[in-house]
Amino acid sequence: MKLIIAEKPDQGSTLASPFKTKKQSGYIEILPNEIFQNGAFVTWAVGHLCELAAPEKYDPSYKKWSLQTLPISPEQYQYEVVKSKQKQFDIIQKLIHHPAVTEIIHAGDAGREGELIVRNILRLTRSQKPMKRLWISSLTAKSIKEGFTNLLKEEDTRNLYFEAYTRACADWLVGMNASRLYSLLLQQKGFSDVFSVGRVQTPTLALIVKRELEIEQFVSEPFWEVEATFSMDKKKYTGKWEKDGNSRINSKEMAEKIAAFCEQKEATITEVQAEKKEFLPPYLYNLSALQTEANKRFKLSPKKTLDILQKLYQKGNISYPRSDSRFVTAEEAKTFPAILQKFSHITDYESFFPLPIPSIQDNSRYVNEKKVTDHYAIIPTDQVPNISKLLPEEKQIYDLIVRSLIAAHYEKSITEYTTVTTLVDGRATFISKGKVQMQEGWKKVISTKDADKEQELPFLEKGDSGVVNKVKVKESKTQPPKRYTEGQLINVMKTAGKHLDDKELEKVLLKTEGLGTEATRAGIITMLKDRNYIQVQKNLVYATAKAKILISAVGNQILASPEMTAKWEQRLRDISEGTASPKQFMEQTKKMVIHLIEQTPTETHSWIFTPEVQEEFEPRKFKGSKTPTKLGKCKKCDGQVVDKGSFYGCTNYKSNQCSFTISKKILGKSITQQYVKAILGNGVTPMIEGFKGKDKTFNAMLKWDDQQHKLIFEFHQPIPVNQGELVEK
Repeated sequence: MKLIIAEKPDQGSTLASPFKTKKQSGYIEILPNEIFQNGAFVTWAVGHLCELAAPEKYDPSYKKWSLQTLPISPEQYQYEVVKSKQKQFDIIQKLIHHPAVTEIIHAGDAGREGELIVRNILRLTRSQKPMKRLWISSLTAKSIKEGFTNLLKEEDTRNLYFEAYTRACADWLVGMNASRLYSLLLQQKGFSDVFSVGRVQTPTLALIVKRELEIEQFVSEPFWEVEATFSMDKKKYTGKWEKDGNSRINSKEMAEKIAAFCEQKEATITEVQAEKKEFLPPYLYNLSALQTEANKRFKLSPKKTLDILQKLYQKGNISYPRSDSRFVTAEEAKTFPAILQKFSHITDYESFFPLPIPSIQDNSRYVNEKKVTDHYAIIPTDQVPNISKLLPEEKQIYDLIVRSLIAAHYEKSITEYTTVTTLVDGRATFISKGKVQMQEGWKKVISTKDADKEQELPFLEKGDSGVVNKVKVKESKTQPPKRYTEGQLINVMKTAGKHLDDKELEKVLLKTEGLGTEATRAGIITMLKDRNYIQVQKNLVYATAKAKILISAVGNQILASPEMTAKWEQRLRDISEGTASPKQFMEQTKKMVIHLIEQTPTETHSWIFTPEVQEEFEPRKFKGSKTPTKLGKCKKCDGQVVDKGSFYGCTNYKSNQCSFTISKKILGKSITQQYVKAILGNGVTPMIEGFKGKDKTFNAMLKWDDQQHKLIFEFHQPIPVNQGELVEK
């Protein structure tokens, strides 16, 4: 009898669905059939059933965060069962050691993470039974049966497991040590929080902070443009004044002079240029491309898109969703006509049939076996759902995938772009641009929003003459770089190699698909949100003060650079191909961590944080330490004032009921640990700008009044009595 271990419950049910079954508690029994002549058990993990043990499991002294205990580097990394998933683990363990079970079929997702999840279970249960691997790209009944008939040998994916296991251990080693290191050092600087650091998340965060600072430091400058409306034998069109290819004028006076000069003057067309541009249909989708498109069109987060894709995959409606390829094999291309025939009878798609190109089997734009990695592009399967029964967001994503396949069977789109040069009074040059769509092609299937909003020009010829009908001056401002959307962030991670100066490393990172993988990028973005490094508002990504503080501290360290990821990804790829040693990789990672721990504390004196960032930062209780940061001596007793999470208070609160507290927000301003230290030390803060009064904002210092034992505002000039109100919490 065989035991099939899937990655998730839904996946387990789907794998069993082509056969007659009996449902049991935590597993399904497949009755004897032509593939499983003695029957089989199907059970499942619930994602990661096992996780790397916490540092204190190796040594209890690691529970308290301290620089003295670093580096934390286990000789042998230990996995343990996630407590909330112990029940399912026990069921799997019992089935593995069931006397009737003679072989294990690893049926985790056909990728790196799936390989690790199931193999870790087998390792933790000390399974000695032979293992084979199910490796399929869709969950249709046909694919499942074919997969079980053509199982891979255990050794076929062993190196993939070595890579996944090494990656997990190395990420743990860097994350545990670097997070503690920077959290403790930043705590000494007055920033009490846990600053999570990671091999992928920190370089990603550095790119986001870089864009944030570019926006903050951008100085907008005004410019003016002159726009004229021309009348040529009853034909009207507009154009912009240009000189040496530039339409921007830095002086309002100059723009007005140009406009005044052109008013009602004679105009002649000196040149008409027409250029045809051809646009091929888009490639089929991989995960990154689909996440980017779904975010752009529907504002869906990358994680939400992946969750929807996973559901469609488990229903058997689409192929494997975590693919990094945008190509298919010739074998897959052979199935397209039959699949597309089914869509020709669905109302939403019937107008696109018959297809202009019946088959793309010989089209290398889509069919290229050399560019298919573990999985081919995301495509609809022959298991077409009832579209009306899909949830709205499922329908949106499924529609994108269907249309991409239909569009691949359409001709190119052709647009003619026209540029007209008009000379006014023989001196002022105006440029007009327009376009005409000559052939709709694939754009009939996939609507696109053109970024270039160009007018529809009338028929114009060189030598046509007329007059300037109207002239106007338009004032504008230079704009800062745009914020990333969540979808664009996926592309920023994918193309991170472009940020490297080293061309060799750039090639490596672009070859290994940038920061993270197709499967992990959405999770990294979610992690950055959860850890308060970024906020997403109206689909735009903002770096928080916490993010700026960490990246300021990390600076030019290798941790913030895509360079480290490039080197790691190359070495990990070598491990998966069996040409590099996991042990050697871990030794090199350990050396890097030791260097980081030795070097970083010597550089803290050069860390500079702007007053704005210090003010924006909202400190939290330092979760990793039992002893909060002492900010200074209490003004009411001999206790110490510490950060208590939502406010600052005295350590003697319980012993002598000391009531000393300082709020973390006073009239809309964040009161940082630096301000509290100033109050406890000198009795007064520096001038703080922007307190929000009832009618207006004002600037003031916070001062401790020893006579009243209260915190008050201190102003440079006399102020009305009602504004000098006490501000103690």
